[in-house]
Amino acid sequence: MTFCEYKPGLEGIPATQSSISYVDGQKGILEYRGINIEELAKSSNFLETSYLLIWGGLPTKDELLDFEHEIRYHRRLKYRIRDMMKCFPESGHPMDALQACAAALGLFYSRRALDDPAYIRAAVVRLLAKIPTMVAAFQLMRKGNDPVQPCDDLDYSANFLYMLNEREPDELAAHIFDVCLTLHAEHTINASTFSAMVTASTLTDPYAVVASAVGTLAGPLHGGANEEVITMLEEIGSVENVRSYLDDCLQRKAKIMGFGHRVYKVKDPRAIILQDLAEQLFEKFGRDDYYDIAVELEHAVEERLGHKGIYPNVDFYSGLVYRKLGIPTDLFTPVFAIARVAGWLAHWKEQLAENRIFRPTQIYTGTRNASYIPIEQRQSTHDRAFLAALIAE
Repeated sequence: MTFCEYKPGLEGIPATQSSISYVDGQKGILEYRGINIEELAKSSNFLETSYLLIWGGLPTKDELLDFEHEIRYHRRLKYRIRDMMKCFPESGHPMDALQACAAALGLFYSRRALDDPAYIRAAVVRLLAKIPTMVAAFQLMRKGNDPVQPCDDLDYSANFLYMLNEREPDELAAHIFDVCLTLHAEHTINASTFSAMVTASTLTDPYAVVASAVGTLAGPLHGGANEEVITMLEEIGSVENVRSYLDDCLQRKAKIMGFGHRVYKVKDPRAIILQDLAEQLFEKFGRDDYYDIAVELEHAVEERLGHKGIYPNVDFYSGLVYRKLGIPTDLFTPVFAIARVAGWLAHWKEQLAENRIFRPTQIYTGTRNASYIPIEQRQSTHDRAFLAALIAE
């Protein structure tokens, strides 16, 4: 029997071979299909980047036009999904609503033909097209309003902001939001992508794959961290309070939201780009006090923890950008999901190419050869725990 070393969280253990994205955490490098993220943020757009990730190469002009046309055509939701959303509680988190809606799509497109390229393309188009509509629709419905129908004259990112705010967005705002989507589209085998791959390996439908990934992304240690950053900045309150807040966190060994990364030991390259986007927004639409607090906190953390490789990650500045774009705090993670659908689908498609169902092993730590105890002789688990504590004392 081969000895297996236990690694909590599977840290450092390869789960697959992939040609989709590359990260060098020591040098702060992120590439999609070999293209540097800085170059994509500058020259590409989200749908072109999605095509690159999912189909393996940059599209020709005609290929991109066809892809964009298909996405525009499929933006609308079936009325039964809208009716289902109307029944959701107003207090429910948008990520829970999104997970339910993504799974519900599988009911309407239940044909599971994973060896059919036409089926795969149709699923890719539907999920990329409809997820933003779902997020915007739930935001309006929970306020008691009818959802805004997609506008065919607007591109992908501008249309989402239009559906969310019921007005056509500023050109700079739409561009910056599109860059944000590009930055969040893919990031190797993170928790939600691994969840998507495990689900995909069972050969279920792609809507269930995305729904499982959405559920994983919802956690505060993954996609939900950008919401926690805004809460933290609110709690700090002013630039003057930054260092005392940091001292208190360090003393309590509390996590400082938006800092540190399992891979990056330098500043996240996406955070660098997002900080520049934030500055562009503030220059045009007015400065934000939260930004000044964030910058001071980054300086303080670098002084105290930089030697440990703790720097801002993608979540630290993304919430500030979304907030300035008028996106409610509890929609930050659904917006993350809108972008990451591209990466999830890329890994889904790659998983199908050489599929093998995931079946990891374990290291058993429980009792062996235990006897069955008749019910009248059993002691409650609470009593056993109490007795064990007394013996320990």
